[in-house]
Formats: sequence, structure tokens, C-alpha cells
Amino acid sequence: MRKLTLIAAALAATLLAACSQQGPGEAAPASASTAGGAAPAGTPVIGLALSTQNNPFFVELKDGAQKAAQAAGVQLVVVDAQDDPARQISSVEDLIQKRVSVILLNPTDSSALAGAVQSAQRANIPVITLDRGVDGADVASHIASDNIAGGKMAADFLAKELGGKGNVIELQGVAGTSAARERGKGFDDQIATTGIKIVAQQPANFDRAQGLSVSENLLQGNGDVQAIFAQNDEMALGAVQALNGKNKKVLVVGFDGTPDGKTAVESGAMAATVAQQPEEIGKLGVDTAKKLIDKQPVEKSIAVPLKLLTKQ
Repeated sequence: MRKLTLIAAALAATLLAACSQQGPGEAAPASASTAGGAAPAGTPVIGLALSTQNNPFFVELKDGAQKAAQAAGVQLVVVDAQDDPARQISSVEDLIQKRVSVILLNPTDSSALAGAVQSAQRANIPVITLDRGVDGADVASHIASDNIAGGKMAADFLAKELGGKGNVIELQGVAGTSAARERGKGFDDQIATTGIKIVAQQPANFDRAQGLSVSENLLQGNGDVQAIFAQNDEMALGAVQALNGKNKKVLVVGFDGTPDGKTAVESGAMAATVAQQPEEIGKLGVDTAKKLIDKQPVEKSIAVPLKLLTKQ
């Protein structure tokens, strides 16, 4: 009888262990990183939903947010969409289920994330957008550079350098993002007031490798080009690679002011970059979230200054 009892106990333990395992059809939880380890009980938690960490600009933004979170005594949970809107929607829904206090959102697509923002609002979780806005949804605050002004700044620089005439290629960012739309508008509208002609425009999705391949193709089809404007530094650096080995002088202007972009400007490989302050955007995001947690009023729109960087 004792032997039968031991066998039954062993079988029950085996079944219990098996039931605790994740089944083959179950989805794995979304990956996330947490600043400062596990939060003490009662510590406010802020979610940071990034479009990607493959772009140095957004890594700097995250670093600024993490430093601010540590200084403010709040917990920061970072999720990376890897430039996939569906993945980001799922990540935001996961942050809602975790009942974070505030969500900082850097959207992959300004239209696609509207529903996720509305879901957060229904759960009484305020959303703050960083660098890129969301179409069709109201947010507690939007923190970004004035991208239209930045595009205009790039156009004014090229107009001065080229004497108000010549041909330019424009490398566009991810279609559907407010940053690409606004930088393009600022540049295109201002260039239209000069004698400079945009001879080709094509998305390279804020990516260096795509910036290289798109630039090679556009340069092949447009031999008489004096400048390339790229809506971010990564694409501009791709354009620089495409120009390597060519004998003619083509001015390349980027946008963001990433470390690699600044180095390229200092070396003369890029003529200029419209520099943002990504760490400051991340810091202001956390500071604004903390104000909301503390029931303090916040500004609906917070502009972060831009600066045109040249070798001089």
C-alpha cells in the first residue's frame, strides 16, 4: 500500500510540473528591458515604447530617459518595436495590462498607433509622444524638435552654399511618420522659393544601408546633382558611401546630429546636419511623465531646440 502511495505522489508531481510549462502554442511575452532592476513596491512605473533601437538617435533618447528615471526615483520599462507597427501595438497593449503609470511613445507609424493610444486612455493611462506624433488620437503631451523648421534650415543652408541654383536629391524617411512628413514639408516648401530643383525623391526608411542603395540608384539616373538632403543622418551616411570614389563634389546634409553624423561633418564627408537633442527629448519625456504622476499640469507641446552643425 505504501508503494502505491509513493507512485501516485510521483505521478501527481510529474503532472503538476508538466502543467506549469508553457505550451507550444502559447505566445512568448514581449521582450523588455528595465532600468535599475526590479522596482520596490509602490514605485511608479513608466513605459517607453521605442520604434527601434537599431538607430543611434533612439538609443540616445533611451539613455536620456533612463538617466532621468533614476534621478526621479521611478522605474522605466523599455520595449522595442524593431520598426514593426504591429509589434509596437502589441507592446503598448502589454504595458497597459501591466498598469504602468504613463506611456512614453515613439511611434513607428503615426496613424497605426492611434488605436493603441486610445486603448491606453480608456485604461486611464496618459500617453506622451516623443519625436514623432500620433494622428487621430489626443495625447497628454508631445515632445519633439520642430521638424518643419529643421527641414527649412537644411534648405536655407543648401541655397546659400549653392548660390540659389542647382539640383538636389532628397532621401525620405519612413512613410507614415510625422518626422518624415514634417521634415519633407519644411525642406520642399523652402527649396521651392529658390532656384534649386529637387530632381528625385525616394524613401530610404531612415536606414543607412537603404540610404546607400537608394543613393546609388538615384545618382545613376541623375548625373547632374550638386547636393543630397537626407531626412536623417543614417541615410546621409549611406549617401556618403554611395559618393565614395566619385570625382564630383556633392554636398550631403543630414538631420539628427548623431555621433556618427557629427564625426562625418567634422571630417568634411557631410556638409552639415540639423542637430536634435535626443537625450534631452528622453529626459523631458520622463520629467513630464513624473509631473503627470504627481498630478501636476504639463504643457501640451514641448519644443526641443535645433542647431545646424557645419565643419566651421
